[in-house]
Amino acid sequence: MKTLIILGPTGSGKTGVSIELAKALNGEIISADSRAIYKGMDIGTAKPTKEEMQDIPHYGLDLVEPGERFTVADWKSYAESKIKDIKSRGKVPIIVGGTGLYIDALIYNYQFKGPTGQKIGDFEQKSCSDRKEVKGDYLLIGIDWPTEALRARLSKRITQMFSPALYNETKKLVQTYGWGSGAMKSDIYEYAWQYLQGELTLDEAKEQCFYEDWHLAKRQMTWFKRNKDIIWLPLEKVYPYVINNFNNLPN
Repeated sequence: MKTLIILGPTGSGKTGVSIELAKALNGEIISADSRAIYKGMDIGTAKPTKEEMQDIPHYGLDLVEPGERFTVADWKSYAESKIKDIKSRGKVPIIVGGTGLYIDALIYNYQFKGPTGQKIGDFEQKSCSDRKEVKGDYLLIGIDWPTEALRARLSKRITQMFSPALYNETKKLVQTYGWGSGAMKSDIYEYAWQYLQGELTLDEAKEQCFYEDWHLAKRQMTWFKRNKDIIWLPLEKVYPYVINNFNNLPN
């Protein structure tokens, strides 16, 4: 049984289509999002709500506290364990996310070793120069958007996210963890906090957040475009393509 991977830049619609595919394929979802691993960071990382999940099991969310160390090697080990478990129950694992290094570590089977040959997290010397061949049974589907359309989606999403719920979440995070936690910086929380402190107007906060997200999306696409094994499709074609092809693909 293949593992389905739905990837693409932030704001591209990965969450919604992956849930619909999981319902159709008897699948379960593993997040590959380096921001969604943090507890309490829900609205600002666009985690799916309980209602949006539609009873589809989701893994890889809320794994650690903001500021707590969690490495690429940790995520790879976690994902491999979940894939094995999901397959053992006759279900389809669906990896969903935009963190390219997480996905590469999995599909190219990066080995993480330190000077003694033992796994030691982020301080590893990675033997990851070979990106020529995927090391497993994966179907990689990328969601492709025209530039201006993706910019419009990001702008709309940011406008919707700036809300009392986000402000409350931001204040709670700062009260609980302090502003020293790097997990909250360079993210929507940074601009929401500056707005709450009167350092930015609401329009300025939204604008700066938009450019942060847009630069992230461009970096993600640059990373993914190097992978020749990704099948790029417009969002509206992802579901029919996977439904029509997934069960017919060789394992």
